Amino acid sequence: MTYDVVIAGAGPNGLMLACELSLGGVRPLVLEALPERSVEPKANGLVGQVVRMLDRRGLYERLSGQAGPSQPAPRYMFGAMPLDLSVLADNSLHILGAPQRRVLAVLEERALELGVEVRYGHELTGFTQHEDRVELDVAGPDGPYRIDAGYLVGADGGKSATRKLSGIGFPGVTTDSSVSRSAYATVPADWVDPVTGALHVPGHGEIPVRQHYRTGHGVFTYAKFPDRPALVSTMEWGDPEPDEPMTLDELAASVRRVLGAEVPLGPPEGEGPHLLRRLAGVNTRLAEKFRDGRVFLVGDAAHVHSAIGGPGLNLGLQDAINLGWKLAAAVTGWASPDLLDSYEAERRPVAERVVMHSQAQSALIAPGSEVTALRELLTEMLEDPKNVQRVADLMSGADIRYDLGGEHPLTGSWAPDLEVGAHRLAELTRDAKPLLVDLTEDGSFAAEAAGWGDRVTVAAAPGAGPATALLLRPDCYVAWASSSETPDASELGALRNAAAHWFDVREPART
Repeated sequence: MTYDVVIAGAGPNGLMLACELSLGGVRPLVLEALPERSVEPKANGLVGQVVRMLDRRGLYERLSGQAGPSQPAPRYMFGAMPLDLSVLADNSLHILGAPQRRVLAVLEERALELGVEVRYGHELTGFTQHEDRVELDVAGPDGPYRIDAGYLVGADGGKSATRKLSGIGFPGVTTDSSVSRSAYATVPADWVDPVTGALHVPGHGEIPVRQHYRTGHGVFTYAKFPDRPALVSTMEWGDPEPDEPMTLDELAASVRRVLGAEVPLGPPEGEGPHLLRRLAGVNTRLAEKFRDGRVFLVGDAAHVHSAIGGPGLNLGLQDAINLGWKLAAAVTGWASPDLLDSYEAERRPVAERVVMHSQAQSALIAPGSEVTALRELLTEMLEDPKNVQRVADLMSGADIRYDLGGEHPLTGSWAPDLEVGAHRLAELTRDAKPLLVDLTEDGSFAAEAAGWGDRVTVAAAPGAGPATALLLRPDCYVAWASSSETPDASELGALRNAAAHWFDVREPART
């Protein structure tokens, strides 16, 4: 049997990609080596532009349980230093506190709604590329079998079998000097501030909730959640990893060393599985290429880095959203010859940037008086709102600019939130189709698109915005923009050229 696209890995990135492909009219198959959906505690939420992107696919309300668009966070952190985001006029940093098991459940639910087939207990064991397909070897519960795919995507994590089987290198560094310990646990209830959630530790002082708290001996984190047990974590340097399994007593001893004070830890309440994990060292690696013929890599299969600041799902899910519409265009026959190449050209520099700032943050939480001096200097610099803005945009990914040509400053950037008549922009992008937004009084740009058929959705209503018209790719990046109320032939020609280049729209009607 032949599938348009086979995705190895039913994690968040693989399921997101499957949803995007389905919206693009493509039939994907998802293979997952695990026998069922993972409930292992991993990420505790989503940070950055991906939160707003999920709103633009109609998934934010499902994940958050709240109506309406997401709101920017009033504060965050960078390298265990507080970021006061309330000083920003344009705060780009959004946070969604949804545990990874919830993200997986919602994305699987959406994928099944769209008709995606997900096979648990089916593991990719080999493949052979041909000019027109990829032949896959799969180990299933009933034995090995073979299937053909137009394309194969590895969304199978940092130890990606897809990447290894393809022979794509994964250079980088492994730092062995740190040990992280994390567990769901209870602390004395009267130590927790009922208003702020801060933890008051006798003999030490107040520790802010949900922030990395650095001391001269390591890093401590206390994170309280409304729907699950509190998370207690430490990071130490030069502490050898024990051979025996992690225990709460081991974590409590680590807390004592980091804070210089006792914090009684009790077992978590409620149903498990409960996090109880020790990790030694940090891997920072970047695949030599994200594409090899008909094989692509997304998420941790393409890049791994420190989890500090929570950039992982922001990066990986947006890999999937960038690749999804392009693969769909290739399968359905309207992709330009170089469209698939633009995936790596656009996403690899973003991964390099995340690697850079996650390494910088790791350096800022390390012990040592010289690091403390550097933190004091940066703390002074972060009193300037311009510097806070730059760091917030870096952390959120709002500073990403793809090289898409065009003269308007919005071209290549993520589309800003707009009101188009009675609709939010996020309500117009849920079908993952290209979108032309026309805010002019007479709808001149929308009239130009009258002959484009159903390839591009058109939304027109007089209104205000940073541009009078925008042509958006399905991943919500601006392919073209104009600030003219009365476009001339040159601007209309630029719009036609952008639509032809990105979406293979030809010979639109003239007015």
